[in-house]
Formats: sequence, structure tokens, C-alpha cells
Amino acid sequence: MPAATTHLQGVLAEAGELDQALYHAVAATSTPSLDVAMRRLSRAANYSRISIAIAVGLAVAGGAKGRRAAVFGLTAVAATSAAGNLVLKPLGRRSRPDMASQDVPQARRVRMPGSASFPSGHAAAAVAFASGVGSVMPSAALPLRALALLVSYSRVHTGVHYPGDVVAGALLGAVVADLTNAWLGRIWPPEAGTVGRGARNSG
Repeated sequence: MPAATTHLQGVLAEAGELDQALYHAVAATSTPSLDVAMRRLSRAANYSRISIAIAVGLAVAGGAKGRRAAVFGLTAVAATSAAGNLVLKPLGRRSRPDMASQDVPQARRVRMPGSASFPSGHAAAAVAFASGVGSVMPSAALPLRALALLVSYSRVHTGVHYPGDVVAGALLGAVVADLTNAWLGRIWPPEAGTVGRGARNSG
């Protein structure tokens, strides 16, 4: 076996061990004040319900820019979900963590999904939505990315994902959102002529 292949296998094995250790460390840390909040947030993010609710709010209250941001965000979510669920999860086929053997506290557990563990769909969708909306409304980028970070962590805290699944999901969401943002930007550019009209009116 080539030395490079052996080295790569060693790196992957160590990364897996680190992933398992981080999961166990989170499970073993007593955080009763966080448990209920993380469980509720993780459940609320099922099927991208939080992102959909925010998108509706933007579309209703944000005018033309809000509607454009909502479309960018939800398009990124849809494309990311398709890539994760139809391509990466079947390829990865990583088993979910065993919450019982890892002693994940009962108070923080949510229902274990039946899909493969890698990558985290919740993390991917949350990051994709934040990136899509943020490309149109930069002022919304920071709070939505903070929300995406919390949703991503909640999946580890509640025991349904390893940290590596979440990191991979976040990277997937960011990459796919960049692609959908570029595509939508070409077929739906920002309103042209606004600055020119404003300048003429001010004169």
C-alpha cells in the first residue's frame, strides 16, 4: 500500500476518533439550563421551519428587497437539501450516534432521524439560508449566521449528530448557497436605475 494512502487512512482514523471524543465531551457535560433551549431550537428547525417563517416575514414586511432575499434564501435551502439528502447522505451512509451508550441526558434528546448522519441537514440548510438572504440583505447576515451556528450546535447537543457532520453540513450549505446566489444574481439582478432616479429627483 502506498505511503500516501496509509498516511491518509491514519489521518481519517484520527479525525474520526476526535469527532467521537468531541461528541462524548458534549454529552458528558452537564448543562441543564441549555438542554431545554437546545432541544426546542433543534425541533423548531425541523424541515427548515424557522427559515421559512423568516422568509415569509421578509417577503411580507421587507418590500421588493425582502422578497428577493426570501427567494435567494429558500432557493439555497432547497438546493442544499437536495444535494445533502439525495447525494451525500446516500454516499456517506454514516450511522447516527448511539445516544444511550454515550449517556446523552434524557432531558436534551430529540427523536433520532432515520436518515444517515453525514452531513447534518439542519446545519446545511441553516447556513444556506443565512448565506442566501445575506447576499441580498447584508444587515441580516450576522444575526442569521448566529442563528445557523446555534441550530448547528443544537444537533450535537441533542445527540443526533457528530460534530463532523455539522461542520460538513455547514460547508455544504455555504458552497451551494454561493452557487445559487450567483445563478439567481444573473437571472434576477437588483433593480436597475434606482440610484439614477434618486440623483435626478434630488436635483
